[in-house]
Amino acid sequence: MDGIDRREVYRYLGYRQREPEPEVREAVEDCIAELTACVEPKRYYRVFPLAINGESDIRIGDLRLDSRDLAKNLRGCSEACLMGATLGLGPDRLYQRASALGRMSRAVMLQAAAAAMIEAWCDSVNKEVRDDAAARGLYVRPRFSPGYGDLGLDCQEELFRVLELPKRIGVTLTAGLLMIPTKSVTAVIGLSETDGGSCAGGCASCGRTDCAFRRQESE
Repeated sequence: MDGIDRREVYRYLGYRQREPEPEVREAVEDCIAELTACVEPKRYYRVFPLAINGESDIRIGDLRLDSRDLAKNLRGCSEACLMGATLGLGPDRLYQRASALGRMSRAVMLQAAAAAMIEAWCDSVNKEVRDDAAARGLYVRPRFSPGYGDLGLDCQEELFRVLELPKRIGVTLTAGLLMIPTKSVTAVIGLSETDGGSCAGGCASCGRTDCAFRRQESE
């Protein structure tokens, strides 16, 4: 996979305002190469009619969500795209093998590199959605995932039902609402007739300001 932002990998490893040591950069490149050889990126998305009632009642097709933050992100949209994306089971196998061999620092680096890799893959899917929308004269809002802001993980079951993710891309949901493979993402992307580029998405939409992985405004 191309387009992996090394700065994101270093951020996940705790390097925020300083450059990583040469040996760390070399190890990260080795991890990215190993991951690239084993990932099986897949994605599936569908576009549905959207209606917002009041401040938080969102209807996307027959899916109902309750979130003020997502409603704010989608305000002015007439449609919404539901997406799922995954890197497959390869990364999970690499972490498990590194951990079993006692190579914990390697496992941590693999996790960080895979986190940046799934973001790069989601950005690629996002571009595909944006291009499809542009062909219809529409704009897209920033993608918004369960766990952002006040959109709880408990909506995952309904998202999985609507998108049929086990069937479509091989992603399943545990009883604890964790996705398997672990490097998988679901998201909502609003489509509107006007450019809503100022709407918040990602870290900017989340109130968890104490999160260790939160992007700084300058990043």
